[in-house]
Amino acid sequence: MKKFTIFLVSLMMLMTLVLAGCGSNEAKPSTASTGVSPDIKAIKDRGTLKVGVKVDVPKFGFKDPKTGQIEGFEIDLTKVLAKKILGDETKFEAQGVTAKTRGPLLDNGEVDLVIATFTITEERKQSYNFSDPYFTDGVALMVKKDAGITDLKGLANKTIGVAQSATSKKAIQEAADKAGIKVNFLEFGTYPEIKTALDSGRIQCFSVDGAILFGYLDDSTVILADRFTPQEYGVASKKTNEGLAKLVNDTINDMKKSGELTTMMNKWGLK
Repeated sequence: MKKFTIFLVSLMMLMTLVLAGCGSNEAKPSTASTGVSPDIKAIKDRGTLKVGVKVDVPKFGFKDPKTGQIEGFEIDLTKVLAKKILGDETKFEAQGVTAKTRGPLLDNGEVDLVIATFTITEERKQSYNFSDPYFTDGVALMVKKDAGITDLKGLANKTIGVAQSATSKKAIQEAADKAGIKVNFLEFGTYPEIKTALDSGRIQCFSVDGAILFGYLDDSTVILADRFTPQEYGVASKKTNEGLAKLVNDTINDMKKSGELTTMMNKWGLK
């Protein structure tokens, strides 16, 4: 009996040592100990920040057909965030998005962030994290100079071109209802398609945010003075990526305080 007791005690001590050893080997730095959230760690491990950007909005995100490079205010903002996360402003992959595709690309994880003139709305905030606004604009109207149209009422019974899934249609419809006029809409996938439709006479007005319209202004067109429904642009991330959302928001607010964001706007001629 005594031998059996000694054997049992020895066995328990051995098991304790084995378990303690296993615990030591499996111990890994936790996110709490490193201070890096899992979503940001995944980006660091990948070595690249994946961002959805516009490629057809001059001054914000525009792909130069001559160089093939995408440039603009939102691309510069992307570089700041890439440097913040990865220590190198060049470590990002830019993927062209439209108003219709930017949400789904966030949903399926093809991009970490969307920085693409994405207006913050209460409805969208139910699906995505949004940073505080980094730019504020209003929905505007572009018409042909020779049309003689000077305000929204001049578009009564006319057709207005808007981007698919954009907030422009809702803003103009509400304004038209208040003005007591009827307007028609045609939706397009890209801004260049809307401008082409305006030039060909298929539509009588191109409507999107004013700063975007200025990128399409030419000698044959004019942007009306009216502005509708302020549009605040925010950086969007997947709802579960809370660490990334906080880092983005902190960075934008730091840029506001330091004046860096204003300097960046001035560089691209944005007001």
